Amino acid sequence: MAKKKPLKKDRLAGNHRLPGERNQPFYVQAQQKKKGQPQKKKHPFGDGWELADQEEALPEGEYSAECSYLDEEGRGIIRIQGQKLAVDGVLPGELVTVAVSGRRRSHAKLVRVQKASPDRVSPKCPVFYLCGGCRLQHLSYDGQLMQKQRQVERLMKEHLDAGAKFYQILGMQDPWRYRNKSHATFSLNAKRQIIAGIYEENSHRVVAVDHCAIQDEKADEIVRSIRQIMKECKLMPYDEDSENGLLRHVLIRRGFQSGQIMVVLVTASMVFPARSRFVSLLREKHPEITTIVMNCNPRHTSMVLGEQERVLYGKGWIEDTLCGKTFRISSKSFYQVNPVQTEVLYTRALQMAGLSGREKVLDAYCGIGTISLIAADKAKEVIGVELNRDAVHDAIDNAKRNGVKNVRFYCDDAGRFMTEMAAREETVDVVLMDPPRSGSDEAFLQSVCRLKPKKVVYISCNPQTQKRDLKVLCAGGYQVKEIQPVDMFPQTAHCENICLLER
Repeated sequence: MAKKKPLKKDRLAGNHRLPGERNQPFYVQAQQKKKGQPQKKKHPFGDGWELADQEEALPEGEYSAECSYLDEEGRGIIRIQGQKLAVDGVLPGELVTVAVSGRRRSHAKLVRVQKASPDRVSPKCPVFYLCGGCRLQHLSYDGQLMQKQRQVERLMKEHLDAGAKFYQILGMQDPWRYRNKSHATFSLNAKRQIIAGIYEENSHRVVAVDHCAIQDEKADEIVRSIRQIMKECKLMPYDEDSENGLLRHVLIRRGFQSGQIMVVLVTASMVFPARSRFVSLLREKHPEITTIVMNCNPRHTSMVLGEQERVLYGKGWIEDTLCGKTFRISSKSFYQVNPVQTEVLYTRALQMAGLSGREKVLDAYCGIGTISLIAADKAKEVIGVELNRDAVHDAIDNAKRNGVKNVRFYCDDAGRFMTEMAAREETVDVVLMDPPRSGSDEAFLQSVCRLKPKKVVYISCNPQTQKRDLKVLCAGGYQVKEIQPVDMFPQTAHCENICLLER
């Protein structure tokens, strides 16, 4: 008699038994499941990084501890009974009292500073301890630069030991009011009054902010006016829970050189009651506004901007000048938020590239063409590659606007583009790369190694992921020659870093 064939779903799941195999009791199956090793959670920075095993929580209460250093997020690191804890508002060398809480995992909160650091200063912002946007306002600016220098030095130790030159961090003369892009979120407070501000860290509670110490002062004025106009036009902020209301966010971009201002109103619907009156009142209060754009984002998402847009006034874009080049900036364009330090960053990166006018340069994350067009003055030919089609369109338009003819832009994946160039035995002298905070993936880095440029200039807004990526490039035949940190975001823990690699 033919044996009955197991069902397809059992065969695929591996649930069918071999001939003569007995079914195991449930308690044996349960023991076998327990023996299996659970998969480790993947680290957000990718392979090569490990998440620490969770320790038992400390008994709740107050403890005294000394801060040893700042982590990459700007939090003070202390040790209590062998456990390492991160505490907001604490500086290296300080003796502090912290309150420890948490049943499964210990959390520490600053209670008082027993012995203060000589670099401690009073924060300018009244909501410094609530907002979380500027973690280092309680640290003097010289102290901030020193901490960022040490952070990069610690991460790049392997390359420094191998002989790489390490330069002094480039800071700002005036480290306040430097952002040309401002963002505010609208909500209602306990008294049902409209407030505008920033999300409290790790929450969707809006902290009311009238004056942000790092954002443009004119942008703060416009946000306050919008809040008043909302009352006059009887418009309510959008509420995520009830899905009622209209206005979610406002983005304001200002060209520091051109003086042009763009206001982007992010709404939950394309239906905008009293739209004409709203625009008229805003223009009346702020005639300096160049263009007003409505962006609709109806989705439940942490993303600020949606897909649909409508220009309510003006051209829908503004212009600004950077390193002598004029750029068109739309609501979704990536454009560095600190134009003063961007000029410092790009000028230093091109100095490290050592361009003489005879080189063929490839800009692997070209965006709207900022560094490509600046590099074109110092190179024979520049190729810009970008996956975002809208950004490529803006880059081509910016090249025409500036009369630059020795640059070509392509809409493609940069890794694939370089791999195909290598297969055709084409070469470039220098690759410029400025990836997002997550860094580059291994496929992209391997494509750089296959293309074999003489030099790679790696600009990073996250030295941690840069450290990971440098391992791949060094394994592919490159050596780090120079390291230059740049402070692009004063009052925050973020640091930009440039590395020059040569074959």
